[in-house]
Amino acid sequence: MSDLKQERTRIKFCGLTRPEDALAAVTLGVDALGLIFYPGSSRAVSAEQAAAICRQLPPFVTVVGLFVNANAQTVAEICRQVPLNLLQFHGDETPHYCEQFSLPYIRALRVRDQTMVEQGFSDYHRARGLLVDAWDPQQYGGTGHSFNWKLLPGDRPLPLILAGGLSSANVADAIRQVRPWAVDVSGGIEDAPGLKSIERMQTFVSEVRSVN
Repeated sequence: MSDLKQERTRIKFCGLTRPEDALAAVTLGVDALGLIFYPGSSRAVSAEQAAAICRQLPPFVTVVGLFVNANAQTVAEICRQVPLNLLQFHGDETPHYCEQFSLPYIRALRVRDQTMVEQGFSDYHRARGLLVDAWDPQQYGGTGHSFNWKLLPGDRPLPLILAGGLSSANVADAIRQVRPWAVDVSGGIEDAPGLKSIERMQTFVSEVRSVN
């Protein structure tokens, strides 16, 4: 990662539940779309809903499947039904668990201190990236809260994906401060959980592009 020269910050929209929102995101130039397969989320989709969304997508869009402490058989079955490109593990999954599937993965961490981020880079060194989110003892992401970006180390062996309370109001400042490989947003582009706002999506992308 240290040898890559980044010309722009990548964008992932997460928690999509409707094909029309996914298509709007792609039209705006969003790089990745996140589909949540965690029943505890208000943005969760079934394999059938996810497959219907994927059927509408053009080529060269990364589809990410998000899981939280799921049974390995469940993950494998969803991978069979839905054409995912990347897995995202947002619970308490071990490196061994994450590496057993046929697809590459990113690991999400809820950040309490800098040490746990550094440990995450070490433990999940085979991941394609490390996603950092706000700490909450009860929720596995989707809190709508940001965190202290100064906790993020400058030495990053893997691409860093910044999440947690991002919106058009703070994403440009976040990029300037953190210099992440990508930003990940869900609630900050919604009218209601799982229902994206075209206007908020447009404004978010514009703010990201204003920085690079």
